[in-house]
Amino acid sequence: MLQNTGKLAGCTLFITGASRGIGKAIALKAARDGANVVIAAKTAEPHAKLPGTIYSAAQEVEAAGGKALPCVVDIRDEQQVGAAVQKAVDTFGGIDILVNNASAISLTGTLETPMKKVDLMLGVNLRGTYLTSKLVIPHLLKSRSPHILNLSPPLNLNPVWFKNHTAYTMAKYGMSMCVLGMAEEFRGQIAVNALWPKTAIQTAAMDMLGGEEVGKQCRTADIMADAAYAILSRPTDFTGHFLVDEDILKEQGVRDFEQYAVQPGHPLLPDFFLDEAPETLAHQMEQHGATPAFKPPPSSSTTPPSGGPIESTFDVIRAVINDDVVKSTQGIYQFDLSGEHGGIWFLDLKSGSGRAGPGQPPIKADVVMTMDSKDFTKMFAGKLKPTLAFMSGKLRIKGDMTLAIKLEKLMGRMSKL
Repeated sequence: MLQNTGKLAGCTLFITGASRGIGKAIALKAARDGANVVIAAKTAEPHAKLPGTIYSAAQEVEAAGGKALPCVVDIRDEQQVGAAVQKAVDTFGGIDILVNNASAISLTGTLETPMKKVDLMLGVNLRGTYLTSKLVIPHLLKSRSPHILNLSPPLNLNPVWFKNHTAYTMAKYGMSMCVLGMAEEFRGQIAVNALWPKTAIQTAAMDMLGGEEVGKQCRTADIMADAAYAILSRPTDFTGHFLVDEDILKEQGVRDFEQYAVQPGHPLLPDFFLDEAPETLAHQMEQHGATPAFKPPPSSSTTPPSGGPIESTFDVIRAVINDDVVKSTQGIYQFDLSGEHGGIWFLDLKSGSGRAGPGQPPIKADVVMTMDSKDFTKMFAGKLKPTLAFMSGKLRIKGDMTLAIKLEKLMGRMSKL
């Protein structure tokens, strides 16, 4: 872990979305210096599936050595943000650091994304970041070491990062554009930077989505907290940078990154929006047996041919499924395959001892997976990780994501046969 230096002692941080996850980790890191932390988040009452409230986070901040001010804030609401900013100034005498961490996500295509979700992502990520910055900046201008840190990615216009979730990418890049503009607007007055993780980070939301299997491929939020601390400890002339957690920590002399792994030694899932050399996402996919990512999908037929690699794959699937697999999965899957061996196949892991074969499932599928037939066989042979296929756009998923993740366990069993 990056050692605390005491540089944030007495500083007041206003952190959005700090009741859990990365926001809370940054709050606790600052608290160990004796900082004041304003926990601006919506969760005042315990959530059914996501642990942590602004009050429980405040208790942890105080226990770590800081002072906490929990504020119920929906950052889309100008009055609520304004009231929290004023309360922070009244309580601590000013604001030195703003961390725009709050974010909403929906990894869905244009036709699958309800406008309510589009409005939420644009409202929280883009508008909320802009609004909070606008209301905090007058107080930052009075600080001796003012910083704004947005948890947002480098602006990467590779279409692969847009095609499967245009609304999310637009909203997230809106946060990054705030960095681009405000860093220049307030150059010499306020440091404005962006921070993004190189790998997926384990948070309560990630646990809810994918469970333990995805968690093993993640790093803990501590790496983001350490990287944020390093940035916020820099002088204000360090501004306008789009930083990646691992890179900034290497500059600080950190060499052991296994300390941040949820499961040391396990391969890590790269995060969105990063495809720079040498470890590009495409290269990692090829290592797992993927085919080129940018070829257009061939047309598919609805009736698959008999025999061939898909039929062989389903022979192996049938050999693996049993009562226990059905009992532990309880899901029906449909595979819409394109390419040389295109067609529709199903896997019923909800009834009886399970069954699989060509055509539509007997009842409506819980999960529909769309991909090239070559990648399908590689995925079930353990040569292509589903998570990598999904993140790069080779695999499209509709329906219950938790059930989709459960299928990974079955694939793991098959690859060992």
